[in-house]
Formats: sequence, C-alpha cells, structure tokens
Amino acid sequence: MEIDIKKLAKLSRLKIEENQIAGFEKDMAGIIGMVENLPEISGDGTLIDPSNPMKMREDVAENNYKRDELMKGFLELARENKALREQVEKALADVYGSFSIAGAVMSKEVMEEALMFPKQGVALTVGSKNVMSVDVPRFGFETTAQDASDIYPYGYASTSGELDSAIKELADIFPIMLELAAKEKEAQMLAAELERTRRRVNALEYVKIPQMEMTIRYIRMKLDENERGNQTRLMKVKDMILAEALEEKREKTERAYQEECS
Repeated sequence: MEIDIKKLAKLSRLKIEENQIAGFEKDMAGIIGMVENLPEISGDGTLIDPSNPMKMREDVAENNYKRDELMKGFLELARENKALREQVEKALADVYGSFSIAGAVMSKEVMEEALMFPKQGVALTVGSKNVMSVDVPRFGFETTAQDASDIYPYGYASTSGELDSAIKELADIFPIMLELAAKEKEAQMLAAELERTRRRVNALEYVKIPQMEMTIRYIRMKLDENERGNQTRLMKVKDMILAEALEEKREKTERAYQEECS
C-alpha cells in the first residue's frame, strides 16, 4: 500500500521536510503492519511476540525487621537487667546489714571518723557501643591507688570486723553497679529507639505505602488511557489511509471506464 506522506502531513497539519519523507514512509509502514495484526491478538493476555513477553517486575515492599531485632534485644537486655538488679539489691542488703551491726558495736563518732577520709579513689571512664544503630554507653573504672585491695582508710584497733565486711562488700559490688547503670541506660535508649521505629513503621504502613499504591494505580490508569488513545489514533489513521486508497482506486476505475466508453 502506497502512503502519501505529504498528504497525511497536510491533514495532520505537520511540517515535514523532503529529506524526512523516506523515514516517515518506513515508520508508517511498520505502524500499519502492527495495526493490521491487532485483530489476530486474543483477549487472554497473549502478546504479539511470545518469546519476548516483557513482563513488568513486581515491586513488593518488604518488612523492616529492625523493629523485631530491637524488640528481641530489648527483651534479652531486660532479663539481664533484672538479674543484675536482683544481685545488686541482695548485695546492698548484706552491706546495710553489716553497717547496722557495725553501728551497734561502734559509736557513731568513731564510725564517722573512720570513714571521713577515703583511702581509695576511682577514675571513671565512659565509652560507647553500637547496638542496632544505637550508641549505648559503656562504663569502666580504674583505682587511683597502686594497690586496688587497699580500701580500708582506718586502723583496726578501734573498728569492728563488720565494718571491714561492709567496706569489702561495697568494693566488690561497685563494678556490678556500674554494669547495672550501663544496662539501665541502654534499656532506656533502646526503648526510645523502639518507639521511634514503631512510629516510622506505622507511618510507612498506613500513610506512605497507601499513598504510593494510589499513585501507582493512577499512573497505570493514565498509561492505559494513553495506550487506548494511541491505538484509537492508529486505527483512525489506518481508516483514513484505506479510505484514501479506495477513493483513489475508484477514481482510477472511473477514468478507465470513461476511456473505454469514449
């Protein structure tokens, strides 16, 4: 079928240069061929080229497991925190009992004088550790005296053994109390991060993802509408070209008939 590109451009109100006519004739021939194959396509989703279906990839949002990992870590930390707290409370109860006995044996003035000037000092160090993108504190300490076991700031003549036991138990429980403080702070920070993560997940599940799904549906509707419009225009162009060809054939037939009659 011959396609008059100049006439088609005039009908479409398009300006086409002479050096572009050959390219447009080739493109229009391909379009006409595709439109002629449209009735042969079944409605079951079969494409023109079964070997190249060009299926769209399904973009599926995956769950963010950070919240689950945070909850798991928080529960483990809570169990450790509970065990440390029970250990510290039991040790402090023993310390208070020793101090009470020492206070009963010794006078108040003697006890205050014995504990007035501590012999051992502590230098506290603070570090950090990353747990599920949360920087949690880590505490450490060093004694200022050379001998860490030198903790008694008094002589043994005027003091009781219960006071020695209380001081020794306090020195032993101090590292555990530092660890408990770090665990408590870590639990607070993880709980805050867990709450922020829960809010982000809720915002994604109930706000952002529904908005994106609605946008995707709108884009697909617009693309389908554009595709239907393009198909309609192609079919209209085909009808125009066929009508032009029929008219040209009819004119040729009339001229031939008139020549035979003359």
